[in-house]
Amino acid sequence: MPVYSFEALTDQGQTRKGVIEADSAKAARGMLRSQALVPMKLEVVGAEAGQVPGKEGAGQTGGRFKRRVFNATGLGVWTRQLAGLVSSGLPLERALSSLSDEAEREVEHHLVATLRAEVNGGSTFARALAQHPQEFSAIFCAVIGAGEQSGNLGLVLERLADDLEEQQALKSKLIGAALYPAIVTLVAIVIVLFLVAYVVPQVAHVFASSKRALPILTVIMIGISNFVRSYGWLMLVALVFMAIGARLALANALFREKFDAAWLNLPILGKLARSYNTARFASTLAMLAAAGVPILKALQAAADTLSNRAMRTDALDALVLVREGAPLASALAQKKRFPGLLAMFARLGEQTGQLPLMLQRASKQLSTEVARRAMQLATLLEPLLIVAMGVVVMLIVLAVLLPIIQLNQLVK
Repeated sequence: MPVYSFEALTDQGQTRKGVIEADSAKAARGMLRSQALVPMKLEVVGAEAGQVPGKEGAGQTGGRFKRRVFNATGLGVWTRQLAGLVSSGLPLERALSSLSDEAEREVEHHLVATLRAEVNGGSTFARALAQHPQEFSAIFCAVIGAGEQSGNLGLVLERLADDLEEQQALKSKLIGAALYPAIVTLVAIVIVLFLVAYVVPQVAHVFASSKRALPILTVIMIGISNFVRSYGWLMLVALVFMAIGARLALANALFREKFDAAWLNLPILGKLARSYNTARFASTLAMLAAAGVPILKALQAAADTLSNRAMRTDALDALVLVREGAPLASALAQKKRFPGLLAMFARLGEQTGQLPLMLQRASKQLSTEVARRAMQLATLLEPLLIVAMGVVVMLIVLAVLLPIIQLNQLVK
C-alpha cells in the first residue's frame, strides 16, 4: 500500500506534517479530512513511488538517479540507534517512530516513516527493508530476518552495527594510508609537466641562436618537452580511451575473473587484497551464522560480498562442497586463494561448536594485518615518492643549468 507524506492545516490554522498510508491519493485526502485536516500538499514516498497511478515516470526516474539516504557511516549509526531502542524493550514500531521524528533530513524522515508504515501494515521488518534495495543490502535484510525469526532482533541489530562499524573503520584506514601517497604523486606529476612543458622550452628558446652544441641532458629534455607539447593532448585522449576500454573489459565476467586472479599474485598488493577480502568474507559469515542463518545461505551471502571475482568463485566452489557434505574448514582449505588462517579458525569453530566466534576472531586478526600492512606500505611509499620527485626535478634543473654553466666557461 502506498505511503504519502502530507502537509495540512488544522482548525486553528496551524501547519501539520506527517505520513499516511492509503490506497490512493484521493483516499489519503479523505482520511486527512476525516481528521479535521485540510490537505495542502500530498506526495508519495518510499519504494511505492513508481507504483502510484500518475506517478510512474517520476517514480522510476527518481529511483534511478536519486542519491542514497544513508552512506556507509550513516547506516551504521542508524543501525546502532535502532539496536539501542529495541534492546531497551521498546517495540519496533515505536523505535522506528522515534527515529523518524528525530531524523535531521527530510529524506531520512520519509524513509523511516515508510518503514514504520509498512511494519504497521503487517509486513515483517526484513520485508519492509527489502523494499528499499538501494539503502539496505540483501545481507542486511537476511540478518534482520534471522533476528526476527529467532526473537533476538535487538542482539542481531547490535552485531550488525558492530560489523558495519568495523568494515567502515577498516576501509577508512586503507583510504587514509593511500591518500598521502596519492596526493604526493599527483603534485609530482603536475610539477614535472609544468617544468617540461613551460620551463624547458624557455631555455631552448634562449639557446636556440647559439651555435654551440648543447649538453646531452638538455637535448634529451628539450626532446621530451617538444613531444609533450606536440602530442600531450593526444596522449591524454589515448589514456581516456584506455581507461574506457579497461572498464569495458572488466565488465566481462571471464576477463574480470582472470584479472582478479592475476592481481592476487602481485607481491605486496596481492597479499593485501587477499587478506582484505578474506576478512570481509569471514566477518559476514560469522555475523550470519550467529544470527541463525543456515550455513549454505550464509555462504552464498558472504560470497557476494567479495569484490575479487576469483575469490568469489572459490567461495562458491566451497559452498558446493559443503552442500555435498564436506565440513566448512575442509572446503575452505582446498581453496588456496583464502589464507590458511581462515580454514584453521573454521576448523576450531566446528570442533568447539563456536563457529561464529572463531570466524569473527579470524576476521579481526586479518583486518589487523591488513591495516598494519597498509600502513607499512604507505610509510615506505612516502619517502620513495618524494625521492623520485626530487630526482626528476633535479634532472630538469640540471638540464636548464648546464648550458648556462657552459656559456659562463666560454666567456671566461
